[in-house]
Amino acid sequence: MSPTSEATETEAPAETAQAAQAEPAKAAEPKAEQAEPKAEAAPEQPAKRGRKPSTARKTRTVELTLTVTGTMDGEWQADLSHSGSRVVQGLQIPAAAVSRAAAELHEDISKAIESVLDVAREQHQARLAELEAELTKVKQALADLQDG
Repeated sequence: MSPTSEATETEAPAETAQAAQAEPAKAAEPKAEQAEPKAEAAPEQPAKRGRKPSTARKTRTVELTLTVTGTMDGEWQADLSHSGSRVVQGLQIPAAAVSRAAAELHEDISKAIESVLDVAREQHQARLAELEAELTKVKQALADLQDG
């Protein structure tokens, strides 16, 4: 073998070692590049899941809002809205109807409304007692005027 071929042979293992060291680095780079598209693909999968129509979209819902307001005088009224527009406004309803409707809807609703109605009943009973006492005084005054 000639000196040049020996040098080439001795250099070749060194170059091979350098190339082997460089190749894992190069091999690692494509793996990292390959890992990146997988990372990008992962967010796409939930997006595909999000594109599936939900049962809420399939089920048609109707939004109605019933607002019942009352005063301590026992005057109740109802307002009904459908999708933000008023359908009925200021409809007078009796307190007994409010109580029956609440009982039909749910026990918790009924309890809440009955507590409000109980307070109103107590106030009306107190006012009735005051008026009866006043009526008794007026009747007595009238009786005294007729005797005289």
